Amino acid sequence: MHRVCHFSVRSSALLLVVALFACGKAEVASQAVRPVLTQVVGERADDDSALYSGEVRSRYETPLSFRIPGKLTARLVDNGSVVKPGDVLARLDPGDTTLVATAALATLDQARSDLQRYRQLREKNFVSEAALEARETAFKAARAQADLARNQSSYTVLKAEQAGVVGVISAEVGQVVGAGQAVMRLARPETLEVAIAIPESRMPALRLQQPAEIGLWADPKAHYPGQLRELSPVADPVTRTYAARVAIDRPDQRLRLGMTASVRFRQPAEENRLSVPLTAVFQQDGQPAVWVVGADQRVALRPVRVAAYRESRALLGGGLHSGERIVVAGVHKLTPGETIQLIDPSGTPAAASVPGAASPAAAAR
Repeated sequence: MHRVCHFSVRSSALLLVVALFACGKAEVASQAVRPVLTQVVGERADDDSALYSGEVRSRYETPLSFRIPGKLTARLVDNGSVVKPGDVLARLDPGDTTLVATAALATLDQARSDLQRYRQLREKNFVSEAALEARETAFKAARAQADLARNQSSYTVLKAEQAGVVGVISAEVGQVVGAGQAVMRLARPETLEVAIAIPESRMPALRLQQPAEIGLWADPKAHYPGQLRELSPVADPVTRTYAARVAIDRPDQRLRLGMTASVRFRQPAEENRLSVPLTAVFQQDGQPAVWVVGADQRVALRPVRVAAYRESRALLGGGLHSGERIVVAGVHKLTPGETIQLIDPSGTPAAASVPGAASPAAAAR
């Protein structure tokens, strides 16, 4: 009996220790702070602007083609080759044009000989004036035919008429091309601009000569002023977007044809409105709201009024003030009054870490 009681006391003590240890773990777990991506309202440059992705192109891009049909026997440049005026770019098989030119020259020689003989006969009054005029007409026709054949022979060589960069080669050696069929494209690198596509919803807010800021994906430090030079009045039948060209005011050596660029337009009607990412908008009872971060790093849900929705942002008509910090990701996982660790859009802590908070790397794992 004594042994049974002793065992019962030891079991109760063990259960008590296990319970205390479990409670301690639960308390530690409850103190873990969630790292959350946040952003200061009105701090980002694109809060009141529209951003478009495009490609660096030349304003003058000329499709090059042969004037006559034939078989391509040589292509002397590659995509991206820099050429100057007079450089030979490609050649056609000259066999047929050479034969035509030879036949035309032979006909011209015969017409010249006939004309000289008829002139001598006319001086002796052996032929009529009408016969001499017929030979003169035949000589003129033969000379024109010879000149045409000579031109046709020169058309077998494709030369650059201006300096530029070769791109979009669409014919290879051995291919039979038609007259006027583009075999390559020549772009002038000194007139660079950005080709973009404008959605229907943005068309009313844009105008020609509207200022823009241009950036490069390959070089985040590169920024250039520009302006909207061309805006198509007709939408593309496939994408339902409007083609536009943005001229670059002061390009430099960092710009290359074909680079990916971003274009940002300021919207005058929206300059006094704050905007937030669409991922920051939380629906509470069917009404939009955002999580606002307080000075103690606790979150509170605040209703806002959305004036308009854009491609990736929501324009606010009220509810927030510039300088307030909001949560921009994971809004469905928060609860009112929860303490969070602030992470800015670059992935680094935006404020001093809260004791017990998990690091960004740990959160990612």
